[in-house]
Amino acid sequence: MILKCIAVDDEPLALGLVCSFIEQTPFLELKGSFSSGLKALEVVRQEEIDLIFMDIQMPDLNGIQVARLLDHQPGGPGPRVIFTTAFNNFALDGYKVDALDYLLKPFDYEEFLTAANKARNYAEMKVPVKTQEETGEAFIFLKVEYQLVRIAIKDILYIEGLKDYVKVYLEHNDRPILTLTTLKDLETKLSAKAFMRVHRSYIVSLEKITAVTKNTLYIGERMISLSEQHKEAFNSYLKKWL
Repeated sequence: MILKCIAVDDEPLALGLVCSFIEQTPFLELKGSFSSGLKALEVVRQEEIDLIFMDIQMPDLNGIQVARLLDHQPGGPGPRVIFTTAFNNFALDGYKVDALDYLLKPFDYEEFLTAANKARNYAEMKVPVKTQEETGEAFIFLKVEYQLVRIAIKDILYIEGLKDYVKVYLEHNDRPILTLTTLKDLETKLSAKAFMRVHRSYIVSLEKITAVTKNTLYIGERMISLSEQHKEAFNSYLKKWL
C-alpha cells in the first residue's frame, strides 16, 4: 500500500528534511511540500491525500487549526496528520484533533519511520478485506521475513496459530511457512467453503482431511484436535456426506 503524502512547514530546512525522509520511504509518495497551512488545505480539497506531515506553529493557520478544518471538510474525514514541532506543549491539542502521531524536532529517520509505519498500519486496517472466495485467486501472499511469498491455496494442508505468528503447513513441504500475522486475519482471507476453523489454534483445508474421530481430525498422519467450541459447525459440514 502506497500512502500519498504532503509536507507542511514554514521552516525551509525542516520542510526539506521531512521531504527527504518521505522520498526514501518505499510506501510513501510525496505529492507536494508547502510552507502554508492554507495552501495545504487547498491541495487536500483538490487531490486525494492520505497523510500530512505538518508543523504546528505557522504564520497563517497553525497545524491544529488546519487539522480541525480537515475533519470538517465535505466528503467525510480528511487525511490523517502527523505533527512535527519543536515544542512539546502541543501534545494535548494534537490528541484533541486525533493526530496519528507527534514528532518532536529534531527527530531522526528512525523516529520518522516509526510514525510512518503507524500511518501505514492504520490505512491497512481501513481497507476492506476480500476473501480468496470473492477474488477467485488461486493463491495468497504471506509476509515471510523481509519478503512476500506466494502460496498456492491448493497446497495448504492446515494452519496453526502461535500468538502473533502462524505456521502454514503445505503439501510437499517438510517445513511449515512461518509468517507474521494472526490466525483470525488468515481466516478472513480464505474461502469458508474450503477452510474451517476447528480449534482455537487451527484452520484446516476441508478437502485434505483423511479421517475423523470424535475429537480429532487427521490430515494424512498429522493429528489435529477438534475443540468443543467448533464441533457443532464441523459436524454440520460432515452431515452433508453422511
